[in-house]
Amino acid sequence: MENTPPTICHGLIQAALEKGEAPEHLQYIDDIIVWGNTAMEVFEKGEKIIQILLKASFAIKKSKVKGPAQKIQFQGVKWHDGRRQIPTKVINKITAMCPPTNKRETQAFLSAIGFWKMHIPKYSQIVSPLYLATRKKNDFHWGPEQQQAFA
Repeated sequence: MENTPPTICHGLIQAALEKGEAPEHLQYIDDIIVWGNTAMEVFEKGEKIIQILLKASFAIKKSKVKGPAQKIQFQGVKWHDGRRQIPTKVINKITAMCPPTNKRETQAFLSAIGFWKMHIPKYSQIVSPLYLATRKKNDFHWGPEQQQAFA
């Protein structure tokens, strides 16, 4: 699917996997991961997905197919024993940021961490004071609630 726009590629693969009743998986464009409790379970799920895609006339590079592993990195997120971990390098960059001093800087901070929100439990509750500080109808105010949310 070289030279195919990513959204079209993602949609075509997703449609083929749905039609073929693929096992539980995570897909981003043409990257797909499966998981399970045993290496054999992961292998079998991966094999089923490969068969579905081949039946739908997709080409699969052998170099892109990886076997079961306890540690992987997928879309910048490290997974270890089935648990997500934001890379230390990313955490260090975020924690090194200075507290925002205005609405625009607060919005920029929220945008910077937004990619990681699905990996942060209770993200919306944590950052809600920051969103309040960015509202148009509010004057910018950085108080203890905002500082706690930022930290």
